[in-house]
Amino acid sequence: MSDSASSEVAERMVAAELHQSHAKCPAPSPAHQSQLYPAEVKGYQHELNMSVSRTTEDSCELDLVYVTERIIAVSFPSTANEENFRSNLREVAQMLKCKHGGNYLLFNLSERRPDITKLHAKVLEFGWPDLHTPALEKICSVCKAMDTWLNADPHNVVVLHNKGNRGRIGVVIAAYMHYSNISASANQALDRFAMKRFYEDKIVPIGQPSQRRYVHYFSGLLSGSIKMNNKPLFLHHVIMHGIPNFESKGGCRPCNLFTHLVSTTSKETGDILLKCYHKKFRSPARDVIFRVQFHTCAIHDLGVVFGKEDLDDAFKGMEHLENGPSVSVDYNTSDPLIRWDSYDNFNGHQDDGMEVVGKSLCSGFHTC
Repeated sequence: MSDSASSEVAERMVAAELHQSHAKCPAPSPAHQSQLYPAEVKGYQHELNMSVSRTTEDSCELDLVYVTERIIAVSFPSTANEENFRSNLREVAQMLKCKHGGNYLLFNLSERRPDITKLHAKVLEFGWPDLHTPALEKICSVCKAMDTWLNADPHNVVVLHNKGNRGRIGVVIAAYMHYSNISASANQALDRFAMKRFYEDKIVPIGQPSQRRYVHYFSGLLSGSIKMNNKPLFLHHVIMHGIPNFESKGGCRPCNLFTHLVSTTSKETGDILLKCYHKKFRSPARDVIFRVQFHTCAIHDLGVVFGKEDLDDAFKGMEHLENGPSVSVDYNTSDPLIRWDSYDNFNGHQDDGMEVVGKSLCSGFHTC
């Protein structure tokens, strides 16, 4: 049987299983159906009766997808109207209670919201800033929590909630696909197939390079293809090759950022976030030229080079750097590390100037 034929058979089997599981609970009324299910609610298959194509109406703000029979993705755009958001959230809670009773656990991947915990008491907070990548340790914690809940009861389901870019959901789905593959049985092959299709078709086109990089890290560490580097690395310097075209006549305006020096005796390892800014002319505002996140555990040389396709925000922008070795990061083991505060406490505010991921902290890029 060809690969395309095998994929079609697998899709139909997933669709049939999911259709049976949803038949016991009535779907929302037609008046609410397009609003509640603007995208395919289908375990990623077209055959489900509950599947409704996305419309272009502004009121259509919710994206609810059964990635597998037991993993549900609920996503709202960052611009979602608060009134519509709360209304749709209540609809989702009613639907989940009807279909799954008390057997669903909600993983909030966005900022903490009291209205979420009011609707459902079983909420785990794993949020991180939109369009960013979570700390590698957090990815592992999410996967462990999902696996523990799903294995506790065959009726348990996981609900991934996100307000903003769906890349956050994509990171978790892709990571759990690799995590569950370690001890997966043959009857879980369809779930892995569904997660892979969801990630490739729904997330990859909108995801950031750093998010894909961290999924690669996680997969490599699980499989053993990436050897863990536990040695501390100190950021020596960052070089940007070429000048982005942000000004009308070309080039960009340097933007100095304050720094906090860490004692030379303090050796940091872990998640790194670098941001480069362009300062607008006669304005205090600034634009992000690019952002890049990486983890020292996967670095075994004294330098690492990121091309344009590896840089968040810049990988699609025509005004950014040309293709090629755009950013070089050099390390040694004695120079002090330049760092910014962690974004662990990002729930209290949303600041586009956040510079660091997780607990290990550094940013050595002062100018653009």
